[in-house]
Amino acid sequence: MSMKPKKIILFDGMCNFCDSTVNFIISHDPDEIFIFAPLQSSKGKELLQQFGLSTESFDSLVLLDGNRCYTKSTAALHIAKHLSGFLKIFYGFIIIPKPIRDFFYQIIAKNRYKWFGQKNKCILPSENIKKRFLQ
Repeated sequence: MSMKPKKIILFDGMCNFCDSTVNFIISHDPDEIFIFAPLQSSKGKELLQQFGLSTESFDSLVLLDGNRCYTKSTAALHIAKHLSGFLKIFYGFIIIPKPIRDFFYQIIAKNRYKWFGQKNKCILPSENIKKRFLQ
């Protein structure tokens, strides 16, 4: 992995579903183009501020790609575009108008704690994937 990351994913570090999603991305990102930071972390909040996003509301996955910032369904689809195997085909859903995509994204986002549970604190990554997380 290069010293300057290509793409940063900010995720809700308190969310079990989000944690599982990060692990899924890591396992389908053999080129290690994504690195991660919890939205609640100091680095996560710093990056949110840099892109003019709320540091209080954590209901969206955020993808930072250079000077571009993607949120909600657009972030998820841009991530899928770079994953291995058949997962790339999900990027095709980008043709669906954003308000429609985000409507469905928001249903999951608003119910993620109820459906998948919530942690009391952000879990630290294991040693073998720690290099993939911003400190």
